[in-house]
Parts: sequence; structure tokens; C-alpha cells
Amino acid sequence: MTKNAVIYARFSSDKQREESIDGQIRECRTFAEANEITIINTYIDRAMSARTDQRPSFLQMVKDSAKHLFDYVIVYQLDRFSRSRYDSAIYKHRLKKNGVKVLSAKENIKDDPSGILLESVIEGMAEYYSAELSQKVKRGMTENLLERKWIGGVLPFGYKLNENSQLEIDASTGPLVPKIFDACLHGKKITEIISYMNEHGYHTARGNKFSRNSLSRIINNLIYTGTFTWSNTEYPNYAPALITKEQ
Repeated sequence: MTKNAVIYARFSSDKQREESIDGQIRECRTFAEANEITIINTYIDRAMSARTDQRPSFLQMVKDSAKHLFDYVIVYQLDRFSRSRYDSAIYKHRLKKNGVKVLSAKENIKDDPSGILLESVIEGMAEYYSAELSQKVKRGMTENLLERKWIGGVLPFGYKLNENSQLEIDASTGPLVPKIFDACLHGKKITEIISYMNEHGYHTARGNKFSRNSLSRIINNLIYTGTFTWSNTEYPNYAPALITKEQ
């Protein structure tokens, strides 16, 4: 009797390429063909971490398993399914209730007691790798912050990066920041400030016209006092101050 399956493919970062998905799907199809399994659908999550279950295609796949249209979920490796042993157990149980089993195209896991042990070891190693990587990233971010290096993202309005990847005052937009704060403190309407910025051709750090949201991002950003906040920790003297703490 022919068995039906779906493929689940995922990559975790924008730095990974679309070829990563193509390669996973190709290997899963080869595995399915070798085992006389018919692929009826493919679910893909791009730039999604397997440490969380908040993956749209993944959740849709689990939901669709209740329709009893497929017997297997084929993944390139088990870490594509999940890097959390808790999530893995929960969702495999849900799939199992719907008569669906997860298969790994590249990991030779037998359907016997030894396979249970091997699968638990593989999932444990995946979770360990994920936790270790997260720790290294956090440590690297902290080191950069202590060296006052910009850790990425859109630069705050009024600043630019120097050759050491540190924030320095942008001569063209930096002087506008204290003027914005002074205008607010002296009772100027938000709409008036926005109109002034747009009429004089100034753009936000994202290159857009000013709006309530973009102006709010400026007047609520502690960075202009020179202090940067990350992961509930304040890093004083991170950037040249454009306003006083009193302002």
C-alpha cells in the first residue's frame, strides 16, 4: 500500500541561502523515492529558528495532519523539525495521534528500541548545539558592547559609524536631535516638529519621511544620553551624548 508524506524544510537565518531549502527538499524526495513514499505537499519556513514552535508553516503542517492525508513528515535532519526536546516531544505526540510519524532523510534511525535511543541522542545534541550557539552569540554581543561597537540594526538618527564600528555624531543630522528635545520641552506640538523636519528635507534613519512613530523613536531613545540598553543591561558612555539626562 502506497504511503503519503509531506516534506518540512527550514533554515534559521537570512544569512543562509535559498539553496539550503532546495537541498533539503531534494534529499527528502530522494529518500521518499527510495522508500516508495509519495510526496503530496511541502511546508517551508524561511529564516525561522527551530528553538521556537512559532513557525507558521510548521504549525500549519501539524494542523493539517488532523485531515489524515499523509502518513509521514520527512525532514532532512531532525534538527530541521525542532531543536527543543520539549517541543519535539509535544509535536511528535500530536502527529502520532493523527497517525503521522517523523522521518529523517539523512539520519539512519531504525524503527526499534535502538532507534528510540539514537533519536533522543540526536535531539539532545541539537538542543545542546543551539544553546551553546546562543551563549556564544550573547557573549560576542557583550564584548562588542563593552568595546562600544555597534551591534547591528538601523543606526539611531543623528549618528553614523566610524572606522571602528562605533557611533559618532553625524554632522548633518546630529545637531537636530537636541533641537527636537528642546522643542518638545518648550511645548511644541508633535505635528509641528514633524512638519518642520519634512519641509526641510530631513529623513529618518530608515530614509523615510518623519511621522509620529519615527519621532517617538527619537524622543524615547536613551542612546541620546550616551547610554545603550541591551538585554536589560545599561552600557553608559556607549555613544557621544547629544542631550543631557535631564533633558
